[in-house]
Amino acid sequence: MDKKQNILMKKYEVGRMLGQGSFAKVYYGRNLETGVGVAIKVIDKQKVMKIGLMNHIKREISVMNLVRHPNIMHLEEVLATKTKIYFVMEYAKGGELFKKIAKCRRLKEETAKKYFQQLMGAVVFCHSRGVYHRDLKPENLLLDDDGNLKVSDFGLSAVAESKRQDGLLHTTCGTPAYVAPEVITRKGYDGAKSDIWSCGVILFVMLAGHLPFYCTNLMDMYRKIAKGSYKCPHWFSPQVRRLLSKILDPNPDTRISAAEIMEHPWFKAGAGVEKPATNIETGVVARPLGLDDATELARPDNLNAFDIISLSSGFDLSGLFVSRDQKDDVRFTSTRSASCIVSKLEDVARESGFKLMKKERGSFKLEGCSEGTKKDGLSIDVEIYGIGPSYHLVEMKKSSGDLMEYRHLLRQTSFGEIVCSWLGEQQHH
Repeated sequence: MDKKQNILMKKYEVGRMLGQGSFAKVYYGRNLETGVGVAIKVIDKQKVMKIGLMNHIKREISVMNLVRHPNIMHLEEVLATKTKIYFVMEYAKGGELFKKIAKCRRLKEETAKKYFQQLMGAVVFCHSRGVYHRDLKPENLLLDDDGNLKVSDFGLSAVAESKRQDGLLHTTCGTPAYVAPEVITRKGYDGAKSDIWSCGVILFVMLAGHLPFYCTNLMDMYRKIAKGSYKCPHWFSPQVRRLLSKILDPNPDTRISAAEIMEHPWFKAGAGVEKPATNIETGVVARPLGLDDATELARPDNLNAFDIISLSSGFDLSGLFVSRDQKDDVRFTSTRSASCIVSKLEDVARESGFKLMKKERGSFKLEGCSEGTKKDGLSIDVEIYGIGPSYHLVEMKKSSGDLMEYRHLLRQTSFGEIVCSWLGEQQHH
């Protein structure tokens, strides 16, 4: 950043500081081309690496690029220098919902309902993309110029690939007062159900002006959470009491689902209350692609952070996140259909003395079948990720065999018309 003029990479004017944490500061900024205000989160790369939080940064970038929704903070772009990482985000002029509640002491029921509807719309959308926030609280809910809610801070979020073989998440995280009882027990939990619990606590706080399970002693608070022991203030309406009893159910198996919340009379009632943006059409949702349909061969989820970072211009942070032993991996994007990509891979295999084998949805293997040559034993994993109906990410990496033969194959192979753009260091292909 130019210290004299406070200009970031000739694109943004950087102004007053909005807030700071242990390894990041957030500034108000202005896009020099459009004049639009932005929030710029400046992360100290050295501090992040020192305390081992680089994966959290990668996850936050990847998730924010994956969940585009009117009630989720929009990440404009990511910029980087040798020492700093910059998140350029939309600016939420209204500040934290927490501060609004503190100022008003508590919110009117119709106002709380509006925010709750918008929160549920954003959360349902995240869940449809296999993303679980895991730290929902009023401090992470911001308000824009029009008073609309924006979910922020995905640093503790998890994606579908974080689940173990039991299909559950196991990392204990979140803010104690808002965390679901099953998260505390460390036995594994459903990310969607734990997010729903947190939404219930937020609804209670908006209406009451205080936490449902608060105790000065942390263990006493955990005991209350485990029992679902709370008391509604006298001004809570009967309908909202009934809804909260279903959300703040300590048993995740019987806890109300997001779909059921949206059909609840209290949630749906109220003239002039905006309906939540819950339709998946509000953003691009990866299709549930199958194995047997020739047009549905890509895998729709489990994108790793680097893959998603690399999809947009300005997001290529390969110098920050890719280790030396990954430099031979090949990644490219394609606007062709999954079946077209697979057909091209079959042509490449046939011309190069390999055979293409399908492993699972979106996952293939190229294996050398020329006995007595260096190709024999060479195996290349190929992953095809469905980002949208006509946009795919293809990743190729050697799983076994001769490295020089693998590099030779890449140099000699033309992927031609299926490549939209090469990512990282593979642009010379």
